[in-house]
This record gives sequence, structure tokens and C-alpha cells, in this order.
Amino acid sequence: MIYTAIDTFYLTDEQLRDSPSRKDGIDEAAETALRVYGCDLIQESGILLRLPQAVMATAQVLFHRFYCKKSFVRFSAKRVAASCVWLAGKLEESPRKSKHIIFVFHRMECRRENLPIEYLDVFSKKYSELRHDLIRTERHLLKEMGFICHVEHPHKFISNYLVTLEAPELTQEAWNLANDSLRTTLCVRFKSEVVACGVVYAAARRRGIPLPEDPPWWTVFDADEAGIQEVCRVLAHLYSLPKSQYIPVYKDNDSFTVRRTPDPHALKESPASAVASDKGTPIPSSSSQEKDSVTKAAPNMAKEKSDDEESGVGRSREGEKERSRGRDRDSRGRDSDRDSRGRDSDRERDRRRRSRERSSDKERSRRHSSRDRGGSHSSRDKDRHRHH
Repeated sequence: MIYTAIDTFYLTDEQLRDSPSRKDGIDEAAETALRVYGCDLIQESGILLRLPQAVMATAQVLFHRFYCKKSFVRFSAKRVAASCVWLAGKLEESPRKSKHIIFVFHRMECRRENLPIEYLDVFSKKYSELRHDLIRTERHLLKEMGFICHVEHPHKFISNYLVTLEAPELTQEAWNLANDSLRTTLCVRFKSEVVACGVVYAAARRRGIPLPEDPPWWTVFDADEAGIQEVCRVLAHLYSLPKSQYIPVYKDNDSFTVRRTPDPHALKESPASAVASDKGTPIPSSSSQEKDSVTKAAPNMAKEKSDDEESGVGRSREGEKERSRGRDRDSRGRDSDRDSRGRDSDRERDRRRRSRERSSDKERSRRHSSRDRGGSHSSRDKDRHRHH
């Protein structure tokens, strides 16, 4: 089998002291704080994305390797951490979508900086910019490492060492120390075997469990005492540091959130002018030229104001006339409607009156005809009685 990706990325102490960040004016404490901050972001994002620990460990090693070649001034620690998580997920066969990674880093920044958690729209300009930057930073990572991203972690050696030493009770403690060692530059200074022996030694000292010393047990695992002591010293220094905070050394905006930046002109306002503006009094001018300009501009302003008032009054009068004309038209229309409705009602009343008169005439004519028929019948009866 031919191995084309070998874990050979190790630097000396002199090379680390002459890192690109140091050349850009960042001291050792600031660089250490930024490295710890970036690794904390990677660890927290991996938990939120439900990634295996191997992905987070690989991402932290890639983070340290990248900043051994590039400066924190030229590349944002936040953006590089997100790209390391994205690339490590592919390397460890646990990929995550770029959308999910951007959402997680956006939420973490809102929570860390006490900002209101707002929804990040996938169709917004901010999201498009973050996604393009994520892809671009991943290309920088691959380019700086020559596409050799193989990482060997100390975790796989710890279990074998503890089985050989017959101390399985130290497994969890040693694993925790190995995870914490990834926040330091131990992964780019020592091989994984040396780091594994150092965390086993520190775990045994913490628990008070003796290990073979005659001969020393670490000689069996290709480690030396100086390397183990350095691992313990770096871990002790890590635990003495306060909680990591972000140091804004990047020259451009690297935020995952949409924040409103204050107006730079407002920040440059003098205290005297601020107090005067708060009290509502005009700010006095210091030069006579400014005073003259103000006094010359005052009559013009008053004239413009009077012209505006006159034009406003004229416009108001014209509007009032137009409104009165409209009211007259409306009243005339309503009157015409009333007249037309009145004429219609008069016609209807005349028609009903004539129909009632015709019906009454018919009724009277029917009554007269019935009376005539009744009188003829009575005369005939009288004639019959007389005949009999």
C-alpha cells in the first residue's frame, strides 16, 4: 500500500515564536487567546451539530496548522474555525451542510456577545456572503496544507497504553486531557505518541495511581521525559488561563450577525457640542466668519420662510375654493335628485288617484244596474197579484 498523506506537520519552538501573527505585531498572549477561542468555537459547534469527537479533534488540528502559516490579522479566527469544521466533517466522513454550520456559528455569536437571536434568511445578502466566504476559506486551508490533511490523534494510543499498563481506570481522565490538549499547540509540536504519554502521566498524577518507573514506562512507547514534562507544563498553563475572549485583530468585518454599526461622525462629536445639543441651545460659533455667514443667511431664511408661508396660504385658499365648489356640485346634484324623486312621487299619486276614481265609478255603475233590475221584478209581481 502506498501512503500519500503522512502526518509530518511539526514545527520547532523557534518556528512557532516566529509565526506570521508575531510578524504582524500580535504578542504571544494574544495569539494563545485567539487559538483557544477558535478551538472553543469548534468544540461547541461540533456539540451543537452532533458531530463525533474525531471531527472536532481534526478541525482543531487543522486550525492550529493553518495559523502556523497565516496570520490572525489577515484571516478571521471565526471564519477559519467554521471552515475547519466543514472540512473536517468531510475528512472524517461525517459531513454537514454549509447552511447548518453557518446557522450554528451565527447563533453562537449572538449568544456569546449577548445579542438578540435573529433569524438568518438563506436568501439574504448576509447569508450569501457568509457561504461564499466559507468556501473561499476552505480553499485557503487546502492550499496552505498542500491538500495533505491527514491527522493522527493521541486518543487511539491512550487505550492501548492503559491496557498495557493495566490502568483502565485512567481512561476517561486521559481522554479529557487529550481533548483539552487540542486547544494548545501541542498537536503541531509533538507526535501523537508523545502527547498520549503526557496525558497518561498527568492523569496518573491527578488520580494518585503509580506507574512503572524502573525502567520508565514511557520508553516502551517511544517517548522521552522532556516531552512528557512539556506536555504537562502546557496543560497546566492552559488551565491557569481565564475564559477565552475574542480579540478583534482582523482588519475587516468577520461577524456572523447583522449588527448596526454606530455613526463615526457622531462618535467624533465634541463633549461641548453634545451637551449643547442635549440642552436644546444653539452651538456657539467660534470664528467671526461663521457668525457673518449665519447673520447673512438669517434674512434669506426668513424670506424663504415667508414665501413658503404665502405659497402655503395661497394653496390652502385654492384648496378651500375647490372644496366649496365640490360641495356646491354635490348639493345641486342632491337637489336635482330630490326634485326628480318628487316629480316621480307626484306622478305616482296622480296615477293612483285616477285609478281609485275609475274603480269608484265602476262600483257606482254596478249598483245602479242592480237597482234597476230589482225595480222591474217588483212591478211584475204587483201586476200578477192584481190579475189574480
